[in-house]
Amino acid sequence: MIEFGKAKFSVGIDLGTTHCAINYSELEIKKGEKAIIHTFLIPQVASPGQVEDLHLLPSFIYLPHHDEMSIDDISLPWQQDDFIITGEYAREKGTTTSNRIVSSAKSWLCQENIDKRSGILPQIPAEDIEAFSPLQATIYYLEHIRNAWNHAFQEYPLYQQEITLTIPASFDPSARELTAEAARLSDFEKLTLLEEPQAAFYHWIQKMGDDWKEYVKVGDVVLVVDVGGGTTDFSLLLIEDNDGELGIRRLAVGDHILVGGDNMDLMLAHIINARFVQNGKSLEPWQIQALTHSTRLGKEKLLSNNSLEHISVVIPGRSSRLIGKTIKEKMTREDVQKAVIDGFFPHVPPNSIPMSRPRSGISRVGLNYAQDPAITRHLAAFLQKQKAALDKEKITQRVEANFVAPSAVLFNGGIFKSTIIRQKLLKTINHWLTEIGTNKIKELPEADYDLAVAKGAATFGHVRAGNAIRIKGGSVQSFYIGLESPMPAIPGFEAPIEALCIAPFGMEEGTLLELPEQEFGLMIGEPITFRFFSSTVRREDRLGTVLPTWREEELIELQQIELTLNSKSKNPGEIVTVYLSANNNEVGTLTLKAHAKDSDESWNIDFNLRDAQRELALFA
Repeated sequence: MIEFGKAKFSVGIDLGTTHCAINYSELEIKKGEKAIIHTFLIPQVASPGQVEDLHLLPSFIYLPHHDEMSIDDISLPWQQDDFIITGEYAREKGTTTSNRIVSSAKSWLCQENIDKRSGILPQIPAEDIEAFSPLQATIYYLEHIRNAWNHAFQEYPLYQQEITLTIPASFDPSARELTAEAARLSDFEKLTLLEEPQAAFYHWIQKMGDDWKEYVKVGDVVLVVDVGGGTTDFSLLLIEDNDGELGIRRLAVGDHILVGGDNMDLMLAHIINARFVQNGKSLEPWQIQALTHSTRLGKEKLLSNNSLEHISVVIPGRSSRLIGKTIKEKMTREDVQKAVIDGFFPHVPPNSIPMSRPRSGISRVGLNYAQDPAITRHLAAFLQKQKAALDKEKITQRVEANFVAPSAVLFNGGIFKSTIIRQKLLKTINHWLTEIGTNKIKELPEADYDLAVAKGAATFGHVRAGNAIRIKGGSVQSFYIGLESPMPAIPGFEAPIEALCIAPFGMEEGTLLELPEQEFGLMIGEPITFRFFSSTVRREDRLGTVLPTWREEELIELQQIELTLNSKSKNPGEIVTVYLSANNNEVGTLTLKAHAKDSDESWNIDFNLRDAQRELALFA
């Protein structure tokens, strides 16, 4: 049980790549009553001079030209002199002025080898604007949400409420910590991070009431497929016996797959661009960006409205004026179905793995999209990969000869509002199950594809209070720190790296683990690279396990950190003997700490300090 203090509401926030949503519920409910989940309508500029309260806040920021608009055109109740626009109008402007649009900030938060605190958005900015960092953009979305809430609930400001902010299950520690930091800087005090697939499942249970037990039974393995704007998340949940009642345990999550609605928009943009080229119209890079924004809107309309057969895609022509001549092309329902269904949900055999190709040695800075866009191939690989992991845990439910065979599926994400796409994916999965002689998968009903995550996050406040069933599972990955073995310098050879497990799979929130019996050397005052690794399949490793070698598919290397660590009592270049501790805090972020053996000095090791002026290296 938790104490809520002054909190009146449990507030769930889905901080999505393409949309944000807010839902809430009163925390105090009578025993046996069902929590009522409300949708918070978010005020935002819909057009110049017009403010509307909408279910979703598009995750777009528009930076208008100083001559373009007056404050009256963009004035929100709390906005007096800030010429930055967030939401619906910002998204609409992306079709004509893409060099003034910040988007996909969430995907950039987990991008490797970039400084998430530096101004890199928009990628091709207009000359008169100052670019945003992914962290700044995230803060701005959250500040808009905070200001909107506080304006509506002046007696119950957001910082006093129990807030659950959702993240992809596959977010690495750096992206989790950056998200938590953005929330702290936006005055979100009582904060918990929750994985999006879990949030979707919590909402499904809450929506179904006691009837949810009619759709699953002990031994069922539920697959949650969450395809968002920037990422695809897979999770496996086991329905198990809990003293005669149904319980839920998360078995596995997939790797971070940068495939989602953004990729589909790019593919549609290429299809439409090919038509422009055929008609003798060559588009410039900024026009391609505008075309991508326009195809996003078209895709959503064609997939959600069966009466529409085509729409016009309009982009600006070559003009130095703010509003220049536009050019347009037709995008049809067939275009969308061919691009999305054939390109991202093709029928593949159950032993498929994602295709890969050698990367170019030099490329533009951009999002590290998955090389294979086929979500079905990524899903097949996930089910194969997790089979071996579950074998080691002696979990036999629905674990077949070659892969995990889920018995039910819950879809989440706006793309699944299309019945055609859901049916295509179900058909592919059932083909796999038929091949191995296993019962077909069933789709869990009553999914809420746009708002399930925010509603499930609002439900989580009641879960934490002990008033609803909780999914067990702990940490979704095990984490490792690289250890450099001391050895004489040999021309052409680097010192071998071992991996020390610092946070085992299943580590629960609020857990502190220490390794006082294992000592390491900590380099002081000199810049040295620090390496982290993660694994979704090595479940048997315990705290302190050292891996001298590993298979490529077992461990994924995370972004390297460059730090310089200073000491009050040691000189630069000295090596301090330390032991390590790891804390998986209540918020859901992981902190590693090095403790000096001969003094009371200690150093926190954060996963996201790429731009910090300190460096750490450990030696076995």
